[in-house]
Amino acid sequence: MRRLINKIREGSVAVNIIMLTVAGIINAFGITVFLSPVKLFDSGISGTSMFLSSVTPECMSLSIFLVVLNVPLFLYGLKKQGKAFTLYAIYTVFVYSVAAFIIQNFILVPSATSSPIGGDDLILCSVFGGIISGVGSGLAIRFGGAMDGIEVLAVIFAKKLTLTVGNFVMIYNCILYVICGIVLKSWMLPLYSVITYAAGLQAVDFIVEGIDRSKAAMIITSKSDKVCAALSEEFSRGMTVIPAKGYYSDANKTAVYFIVNRFQVGRMKSIVHKIDKDAYITISEVANVFRSQKD
Repeated sequence: MRRLINKIREGSVAVNIIMLTVAGIINAFGITVFLSPVKLFDSGISGTSMFLSSVTPECMSLSIFLVVLNVPLFLYGLKKQGKAFTLYAIYTVFVYSVAAFIIQNFILVPSATSSPIGGDDLILCSVFGGIISGVGSGLAIRFGGAMDGIEVLAVIFAKKLTLTVGNFVMIYNCILYVICGIVLKSWMLPLYSVITYAAGLQAVDFIVEGIDRSKAAMIITSKSDKVCAALSEEFSRGMTVIPAKGYYSDANKTAVYFIVNRFQVGRMKSIVHKIDKDAYITISEVANVFRSQKD
């Protein structure tokens, strides 16, 4: 299964284009069906576009702002992000923009003030709008593109401001929601939009990294031969062995680096401590595991 996922992720241009098209349509559906009708805002440049379209003449639609704001950012970051990413990102934003225009003008009632699915329930709209748009954004990232130019903006300016990319994005969104509250003279919708932002982040992580993250075990033991043999027999996989030495004891030990899934952690610990009760084990989460095609 993992090999199939990796092949898809590293697949042909045609596969990437198809999945980026799907991503753009999904994102447009979440935004136009759940968020826009009840005046909730997405995060990043998408949220900025939604806000600007709500306070400008009707001819300045969401679709126009998406292209006008995103495309220059992707082109500006061309040198750092690469041609493939830039072209994929621009294509994804174009699909998102066109799909949003079609849904808003030919499928939904343009003057609607409630979601056709969520109605006037702001909690329902903010959660599902965030999740669906997050799925679209996650698919775009997974297949080599992007749905929003905010991270490109962050890469360009975060270092100059001595901020991490994540902090830059968070600060940008906070400022966006504050401006929305001031201009709209209401804090209710911007605060509900924070829920959308949080739901979207979780959805992006789920799509990009998957629900079943692997676990990396670092096992410090003085009985590495027996431990490795038992783990190999039980789980039928290899591991990396690294010579180590205890600082206080000055004893020679071995560090065994071993990847398991979350359901195998308990069994792994039981096997190791049955062989070496003094073994020291640390577990850390691994988002992605890439193997050679020969494995």
